[in-house]
Amino acid sequence: MSDEKLLDIVLEPNPPLPSRGVYFVLGGVALLSFIAGMVFVLRGAWPVTPFLGADVVLLAFAFRSVARRARRREILSLTRESLTLQRISPNGRIWREEINPYWLRVEHDDPEGIGTPLALAMRGRRWVIGSFLGAEERAALAQLLREKLRDARGAPYTGNPNTSLMP
Repeated sequence: MSDEKLLDIVLEPNPPLPSRGVYFVLGGVALLSFIAGMVFVLRGAWPVTPFLGADVVLLAFAFRSVARRARRREILSLTRESLTLQRISPNGRIWREEINPYWLRVEHDDPEGIGTPLALAMRGRRWVIGSFLGAEERAALAQLLREKLRDARGAPYTGNPNTSLMP
């Protein structure tokens, strides 16, 4: 019974545009930049054309960066004895922390706030989780975590997120 998983969830960012879509967008922007570049060359403003090529390169770099950051993962696994927080970086590096759920509390002060972080806190330590999630997703996750932490402590959940999480 002690190894029973109360929560096992994988958090991941929303997927980026598929590679076919990226090629379509980059091709369209490159075509428009080429046409605009030709117009500038014909009007004698040829120094503008390198900048029109640079925007395509920067857009490709931005798409690559977004695709790389979308490979991040956060895994939360809760039993009655511990909450395991595991983070997998885009390059595959794994960071893992085991936390005692009894003293753990969920901090999410303003669920409607766009930039309001969702954090787990305990005795002066704080772990921000789901930073890549939207406001509604963070609020739902905070609610779920509060319920499951209360279950882990063995107390019934009252449904009021403003109550203390300590039994």
